[in-house]
Amino acid sequence: MKCYIFLTLEGYTFQPESNFNVMEPDIENLQVIGFASGLNQEDAFKNLLEEDESLLETKFNEVFCYRLSDSYEDSKRYFYLSQNAKKQLLTL
Repeated sequence: MKCYIFLTLEGYTFQPESNFNVMEPDIENLQVIGFASGLNQEDAFKNLLEEDESLLETKFNEVFCYRLSDSYEDSKRYFYLSQNAKKQLLTL
């Protein structure tokens, strides 16, 4: 079985401590819908919906996926956008 990440371009994300009374979002980006495994993309999508039927009740419509590497969990690395970000870049 292969693992997939499911995403959508629909929706918005706000920065921490945003003013939620403002109508315009701070950042337009992708929303992660979920992760699922399957023999192929269609099988993984079916499994995603079986694992979380509440997705069918959301207003998201168009969803796409990417296959993840078999060792994707081992490649996890954190980065920070704090004041030290430039300093971090110089040490990479």
